[in-house]
Amino acid sequence: MTYHISTDKTRLDLDAIYRFLSEIAYWSHGIPRELFLTSVENSRCYGAYTADGTQAAFARVITDYATFGYIADVFVLPDHRGRGVSKQLVAAITEDPELKEVRRLSLITDHAHELYRQFGFDEIADAPRRMDLKRAGTYGKAPYPC
Repeated sequence: MTYHISTDKTRLDLDAIYRFLSEIAYWSHGIPRELFLTSVENSRCYGAYTADGTQAAFARVITDYATFGYIADVFVLPDHRGRGVSKQLVAAITEDPELKEVRRLSLITDHAHELYRQFGFDEIADAPRRMDLKRAGTYGKAPYPC
């Protein structure tokens, strides 16, 4: 099946995306709707759609459009898995003209390493130099340690 990828935020099925992120995704379980909406508003969002316009997948990039971007909230809805939509989505992000000057795109994944390797991503060689401030419990007791 061929999917259409768009960065037009007016096409996003915010209810479907929010339902997945708040109820199913381990990394954002329990996120309040207002916080979710703020994250969408302040990110470059990518939707994957079927021919009839149904939302099939979503991803967003948190970026300054110049030096750095962080790929977040990547998911494919269950009915569309195994059809290549994740590859189309990652290709759209890595080939996006709006991000062509971004020096580094980063992400965190628990199980999709092979998908991202196809597009040139690799484990971080200088990981000891990287640091995080994790704020557990920011929006409820998530089943996944932040």
